[in-house]
Amino acid sequence: MMFLNQKERLLLQDQKSHEEACIQKYQEFANRAQDPQLKQLFSTYASKEQEHLNTINQILSGQIPALPQQGQQQQNLFNQGQGSTYNENDAKLCQDALMTEKYVSSTYNTTIFECTNTNVRQILNHIQKEEQEHGEGIFNYMKNTGMYTLQ
Repeated sequence: MMFLNQKERLLLQDQKSHEEACIQKYQEFANRAQDPQLKQLFSTYASKEQEHLNTINQILSGQIPALPQQGQQQQNLFNQGQGSTYNENDAKLCQDALMTEKYVSSTYNTTIFECTNTNVRQILNHIQKEEQEHGEGIFNYMKNTGMYTLQ
């Protein structure tokens, strides 16, 4: 059984609430998205966020979960084709999701630095890397559909 100090517990409770919000947001966005590829991307991310929540819950219960195996990079889940058309609804969902991933990744950074257990730090680092991959996947989708133009 692992002991968490008060600061670790509070930060992990924050991450738990972030993961719950991400699950709800991605499920809702999958239902609202028009493009089938974007629906699939959001559904996949909802499942990954559920895995993150399960991991956080294990840590909060005093367990040290096994470090997850490295999965495929999520941004490859959709067609990389250029010139697809998009609608404003999908663009707004993507902007919201990208902003959320940026925020959640940054909060993991703080939590990682405050954890005293090396194994927990590695697990949270893995989750943070997946959050960054979600952001990359959304960014690539936006870039490839013309939602996000690079200057």
